[in-house]
Amino acid sequence: MFYALSWFVVFSLLALWSVTAWALHAVAAWTVSNAGALTGAAAGAGDLRLPDWLAAWAPPEIVQAMTSLLAVLAQAVDGLLQAAPALAGGLSVLAWAIWGFGSVLLVLLGAGLHLLIAMWRRRGGGGGPPQPHPQAAA
Repeated sequence: MFYALSWFVVFSLLALWSVTAWALHAVAAWTVSNAGALTGAAAGAGDLRLPDWLAAWAPPEIVQAMTSLLAVLAQAVDGLLQAAPALAGGLSVLAWAIWGFGSVLLVLLGAGLHLLIAMWRRRGGGGGPPQPHPQAAA
């Protein structure tokens, strides 16, 4: 009975793991494939500037450096968003690899529980009727 119960728990966890991995892969693939639609969204970052009250206290070199840094950062983010749909194929491979690793760990957990139950039953904790010792019968 304990064997069946432990394997039922392991297979239930495996089913939950599979559904979770599938759902996260679906969300990630949808996000990556639609990231190209966001191109140009980071273009407004070049218009960011320090507030007037802070610009009065900051040296002009720092203000200019921050403005140029934000412009370069906006171009980098825009380039990443344009390249993101190409990553969808690699995302599937990554999702399968993570799912497989987690599934192997769950099956190993089930095998470990199986061995623990077997060891527990051999030591006399099986809960069945007491068995006479073979030498006591002679």
